[in-house]
Amino acid sequence: MTGMVFVNVVLRYGFNSGLVISEEMSRFFFVWLTFIGAVLAFAENGHLGVETLVRMFGRRGRIICMALTNILILFCVAVLFWGNWQQWPINATMRSPVAGMPLAYVYGVTFFTAVGVGVIAIWRLFKIVTGRTTEAEIAQFVGDYDTIDALVERGE
Repeated sequence: MTGMVFVNVVLRYGFNSGLVISEEMSRFFFVWLTFIGAVLAFAENGHLGVETLVRMFGRRGRIICMALTNILILFCVAVLFWGNWQQWPINATMRSPVAGMPLAYVYGVTFFTAVGVGVIAIWRLFKIVTGRTTEAEIAQFVGDYDTIDALVERGE
């Protein structure tokens, strides 16, 4: 994405020409980058959360909040997946204006995101139900970075 934009800028300002397709493709790559980043941020508990409320709870309350959060997230990714599944035939027939590629390739990243976040949420729920959730995972969920640092120093 960065390379295409850079080459296009050099061609425009240096040679008074450019690659028309690079603007559209870099926009599509940015969509993919954003959605893939959302999966990675979810895996690292990097999304926004209401940590002030969760910090007031003890271990059991935090685990209940973790479970409820992951159940809610599973519902949301199911809606996301289903909505994209319903939209897929329309996106497959629509073509991008410049590249002429089906927009299903652009919006297909939604399937990856829904499945990726769903698998992570299911794994977290499995760990909660089986009692395998570690103190570091709870601290990361709560945003208690001092506890995470202390656990890392102790090797836990």
